[in-house]
Amino acid sequence: MTLVLGIDPGHGNHRLWAGARPGGWQPSVAYIWPPFRPRQVSQPHQRLSLLFHQLTDLLLLHRPDSCAVEKLFFQSNVKTAIAVGQARGVVSLAISEAGLEMGEYTPNEVKQAVAGYGSAGKKQVQEMVRVLLGLPEIPKPDDAADALAIAITHLHTWHF
Repeated sequence: MTLVLGIDPGHGNHRLWAGARPGGWQPSVAYIWPPFRPRQVSQPHQRLSLLFHQLTDLLLLHRPDSCAVEKLFFQSNVKTAIAVGQARGVVSLAISEAGLEMGEYTPNEVKQAVAGYGSAGKKQVQEMVRVLLGLPEIPKPDDAADALAIAITHLHTWHF
């Protein structure tokens, strides 16, 4: 079974969700982890350290075969873009230190892989995540479905 960790690095919460491919092309959910809540730590450098250590522990515990992260795209809010970029850098470092490969996908690539249309709306992508994974309802909150969509994209794109 191939285990992929899909990561949606955000500004305040960092959702880490995984998809697995037990055989054939259709993925299924292997694990759903709760978000890291680094905002509970007051200093930005402490939040990044917490993210690094918690992700490292998660990678050692579950030993995914590969990881996937959404590519950072242009943000109109510079402060948010910098914070997301820092979190993404920490995620990349933890994945590299674990000796894992990392796929990176733009939002349009994720939409194309999951919904079949690169300009699909958020609700379309969420519904396709639900359908592809055989879930009774759309994963909540929204960034959970986003991270699962990233994992699904990686499973459909990466050569394992």
